[in-house]
Amino acid sequence: MATKALFNSVVNWFIKQRIDQIQNFMNHPVETQKGVLFSQLFHAEHTEYGRKHQFSTISSYEDFRQRVPVVTYEDFEPYIERARKGEKDVFWPGAIKHFAKSSGTTNAKSKFIPISDDSLEDCHFKAGKDLVSIYANNHPNNTLFSNKNLRLGGSAELYEDFNTKFGDLSAILIENLPFWVEITTTPGKKVSLMSEWESKLKAIVAEVKNQDVGSLTGVPSWMLVLLQRILADTGHHNIAELWPNLEVFFHGGISFKPYREQYRNIIGKDINYYEIYNASEGFFGIQDQSGSDEMLLMLDYGIFYEFIPMDKFNPDDLQGIPLEEVELGKNYAIVITTNGGLWRYLIGDTVKFTSKYPFRIKISGRTKHYINAFGEELMIDNVEAALEEACRITGAEISDYTGAPVFMKDGEGGAHEWIFEFRKMPDDLQRFSASFDNHLKTINSDYEAKRYLNMTLNDPVVHVAKPNLFYNWMAQRGKLGGQNKVPRLSNDREYIEPLLILNQ
Repeated sequence: MATKALFNSVVNWFIKQRIDQIQNFMNHPVETQKGVLFSQLFHAEHTEYGRKHQFSTISSYEDFRQRVPVVTYEDFEPYIERARKGEKDVFWPGAIKHFAKSSGTTNAKSKFIPISDDSLEDCHFKAGKDLVSIYANNHPNNTLFSNKNLRLGGSAELYEDFNTKFGDLSAILIENLPFWVEITTTPGKKVSLMSEWESKLKAIVAEVKNQDVGSLTGVPSWMLVLLQRILADTGHHNIAELWPNLEVFFHGGISFKPYREQYRNIIGKDINYYEIYNASEGFFGIQDQSGSDEMLLMLDYGIFYEFIPMDKFNPDDLQGIPLEEVELGKNYAIVITTNGGLWRYLIGDTVKFTSKYPFRIKISGRTKHYINAFGEELMIDNVEAALEEACRITGAEISDYTGAPVFMKDGEGGAHEWIFEFRKMPDDLQRFSASFDNHLKTINSDYEAKRYLNMTLNDPVVHVAKPNLFYNWMAQRGKLGGQNKVPRLSNDREYIEPLLILNQ
């Protein structure tokens, strides 16, 4: 008992200290970000990239914006490849030991995102501690430290090449986690390090069903698959019967809206849900208010943020603005400068600001994952909101979906074509489609204008997917696992065509 009391007092002291620090950057966001930028510039001024862009002579944000270009992965890849082959001081001091391999959701080609020791400690691990600190501060009577956290990541196998290591971000984090995290986490390293998804699922079920799990961490779609497997194996009616102390699900990667009702049903009791915004490139946001649907932009993780208004987005002339110039409700592409050595890097996500001072955001989509074939500018957040309403009206539950344009041909208007895999069918498919369409009109004026009298866009074309269609499609593509995401929207028919063939 004395040991546990000492542990709790240390944890509570740490939480209080960190909450004070978070409050400080909430009160002084612009000053915090300025400090981050010039710390990064100073730290990397003697690297090749730093010398090329004269980091040592940059004295203002305007200097930085004019001297250092906004880059995509393809632009920055030659530098990354050199660092991956063991070259030192390319874009960050010293040698980069780890690279997170990711195909992303917009490009089939593998990307190798540098993970420096600084980004590992001061961004990824710091964020994990903050997530616990924020939750515990909001819920003083929590029992988080008395039970296990069930984590579900992607393939956790690491590979060595050129004296550096690469693999999923999960693999890098698990390899470097401090021992005390392993004590409080399930499954253990041996199972977490398994790479084949089906075997891994079985092993996870076997290990965790006998644990006292108090929290979950993972992507909603894949975690739902795991929870269903656990119920099938144990014979319980809901998860609360198995884990009565379960109190929170920390989730990220995709929107939670289509899954909220399904989680309420499968868990069997009300728990807390906290959203996180992380990627291989860094950890960006944490929901800091219970019951909210917005996230606090974390400003002291060694990441300097800039934003490109999507209504001015031009791939040939990428112009960013600093945090203090953003406006509420507008779509912005995110540009990051990180302690992993990424300089003015366009990550491909878009966000909207819901508040300023403090700065809170919602993820609105991807710079390449939208439908704008007819000027409708349909983003993922529009679709998620409309689907939530259509499901509410018709009692439906969706497990996965994707959408794409039907291009105009032979004088006929265009349309949007959708494949929905329902966990629970709507009471009326036609009413579901109409509700979805009508709600899109109310929240997106461009879509409404194109749908007016079917002049540009006809009624949406809706297909019902066979059971496990998306799972089987992801398996065919070698994309099973906790860090892989089903592409929701595309401005072409790259994803929907093979799905339609598989659905026949």
